[in-house]
Amino acid sequence: MRVILDTNVLVSGVFYASGPPGRIVVSFIENKFELVISPKILTEYIGIITKLQSHYPEVNIDQFLNKIFRVPDMYVPGALREPICQDPEDDKFIACAIVSKTKIIVSGDKHLLDVSGYRDIEIIKPKRFVEKYLQGPA
Repeated sequence: MRVILDTNVLVSGVFYASGPPGRIVVSFIENKFELVISPKILTEYIGIITKLQSHYPEVNIDQFLNKIFRVPDMYVPGALREPICQDPEDDKFIACAIVSKTKIIVSGDKHLLDVSGYRDIEIIKPKRFVEKYLQGPA
């Protein structure tokens, strides 16, 4: 299963390792799904993680970073013809899903959730993703 994680899910899972986002990040590290990324998504991930690491030095992010830098494919989407999300910054996730043919984006972001179903892309909250795809209560 191939999945795109919105930055908020990833950061919550890495730095606040409890709850559904934590379970999602652990599942990624354990190879239970393939993380799909683009250069813009990776840049956002690294920027936020680097910023938060200075506030939470006790959190060990090495295992996660080692895994993310071994993601097999980096997808480079073209520009979308028109904005899809109300927040244009979120369109990078949609564009990556389109070019990579990924059908699942995990996000808690209202702007992304509002466009679930666009081009058959399911945009799903972390708790629901855990229940539906990781086999069990969040």
